[in-house]
Amino acid sequence: MTMPSHAGTLSFFNDLHPPKSRFQDDVLEGLSRPQKSIPPKHFYDARGSALFDDITDTEDYYVTRTELGILDAIAGEIAAKAGSGAVVIEPGSGSSVKIDKLLNALDRAAAYIGLDISKEHLISACEDLAARYDGLSVGAICADFTQPVPLEDLPIPDGKRLVFFPGSTIGNFEPGGAKALLETIRGWLRPGDALLIGADRVKSADILENAYDDASGVTAAFNLNLLTRINRELNGTIETDAFDHKAVWTSDAARVEMHLVAKRDTEFSVSGQTFRMSAGETIHTENSHKFSIERFTALAASAGLVVKQDWSDARGYFTLYWLERA
Repeated sequence: MTMPSHAGTLSFFNDLHPPKSRFQDDVLEGLSRPQKSIPPKHFYDARGSALFDDITDTEDYYVTRTELGILDAIAGEIAAKAGSGAVVIEPGSGSSVKIDKLLNALDRAAAYIGLDISKEHLISACEDLAARYDGLSVGAICADFTQPVPLEDLPIPDGKRLVFFPGSTIGNFEPGGAKALLETIRGWLRPGDALLIGADRVKSADILENAYDDASGVTAAFNLNLLTRINRELNGTIETDAFDHKAVWTSDAARVEMHLVAKRDTEFSVSGQTFRMSAGETIHTENSHKFSIERFTALAASAGLVVKQDWSDARGYFTLYWLERA
């Protein structure tokens, strides 16, 4: 039986023992490719996470404040669609500001389930939320949500499930990975359950590039911090001042690419392996795919989901979608 939370305690915690981070393997493999690359999930050491929070406050990065504005505007509609006693499931357990807006909008949510690969971050975030919402059943599942997670075997409370996946995180996946993730989430939904997901929209190149290369230099520091992490954790000898941050909109792929560009010829080692880069050569660190409503609707359909409703801001910068099983 799942009991309500009190004073920051969790109703349940299940550790599915996701594989440990492949940081070293991913870095060595990525730096050995003709187009060097490192997966963006490795941005988020403590410093990287703090810098990302700072990015969301910059004037150029419109994504977070635009999504929050939409959530404010549609709070009543979300409450009506979710009904009373919803069970909120959040893969990623991210922004407390966003989940607070959702929980405050809902009519007496029955439970919140956080799901994240980082056990320490997950427990901390869920305990903080439990402390803020006395009487709300709060559970935590340590798992890699990009892989199948058997919710049917876990103590999920009864009630209509509302999966919450904000922030356009879906855009950080390549098309095949985005479809696979939506298929995984579809498997968590029963008839009548829903997914509330945010996706950034295609817009002019200057707006997009400025969002990922802000005038205050926070995103540049965020990108370059990846090299600092490599030096610290993988015995690297990278001269960080030999690299510049670059963000470029690629219209054919409908994505913003982030790169670290070598300013000069440079040689360095990581975990005992030596790498050389010529001036102008790059390390590709992130893609942020952008979607028209039509393209996102097609992506959802390919994963067996149907868009029941969508909401956008007045400028058409960002859209929240309410999806259900097709």
